[in-house]
Amino acid sequence: MSIFINKDTKLVVQGITGRDGSFHTKQMMEYGTNVVAGVTPGKGGQKFEDKVPVFNTVYDAVAATGANTSVIYVPPMGAADAIMEAVDAGCSMVVCITEGVPVLDMTKVYPFVKERGARLLGANCPGIISPGESKVGIIPGRICMPGNVGVVSRSGTLTYEVVYQLTRAGLGQTTCVGIGGDPINGTNFIDCLEAFEKDPKTKAVAMMGEIGGTDEQEAADFVKHHMKKPVVGFIAGQTAPPGRRMGHAGAIISGSAGTAAEKIEAFKAAGIGVAVRPMDFVDLIKAKLN
Repeated sequence: MSIFINKDTKLVVQGITGRDGSFHTKQMMEYGTNVVAGVTPGKGGQKFEDKVPVFNTVYDAVAATGANTSVIYVPPMGAADAIMEAVDAGCSMVVCITEGVPVLDMTKVYPFVKERGARLLGANCPGIISPGESKVGIIPGRICMPGNVGVVSRSGTLTYEVVYQLTRAGLGQTTCVGIGGDPINGTNFIDCLEAFEKDPKTKAVAMMGEIGGTDEQEAADFVKHHMKKPVVGFIAGQTAPPGRRMGHAGAIISGSAGTAAEKIEAFKAAGIGVAVRPMDFVDLIKAKLN
């Protein structure tokens, strides 16, 4: 099985005719994702790649095609409105790839999405892939393979590295989720861990965190009290000096709460296997599964 997306996912792409949107839509279609519609205001009536109908609004796209999931490739200043438009149109899952969405915008988006019972992944994330079923976002499909390891990460490129190492070792994945590293995001570690715990196909979880904030400590507490499946974790930015930002807006050390040492200690206290390097996930997960 998988979490959040599967073969039943019907995808609408917001920003489908733009540079990034068109490039990644082709990649998703080639992977086998069921892309049923695209949205670019003012370009309704066109067809993308002579296959996918383009609409002026998400409402029209959902009404015509039954799309249940949206992926967003629009500029930062329009991303918040795009998320709310997708949710208001009836999409139960929204994946926002856009980087640089203002935090103030996200303070409005987050409660809007929650109140309507939808799920937002991102913003500023690489998306999600359930190998062999569906890909929504920019995670390279060629590095993934179906299997029984769930993957969740704050870092996009670190997601790719760990998935590649797992696949090389014959450890396939149920679903790989990039939650993004912004201060306010729609889906966090605990959301994914809870879903993986309930998924009968997932037998172990690989979790990649980074310095800054307390998300990893909260995830460790959840693992300790609510998970029976084994979890292996890694913290990026272990050599960063205090106050140094490591690529993500949320990755800033404040006092001792966001340090790598504090997070690693929380992992160990929760029984989470700690990887020193991304490649260590392979041996640690194999040991947990045996």
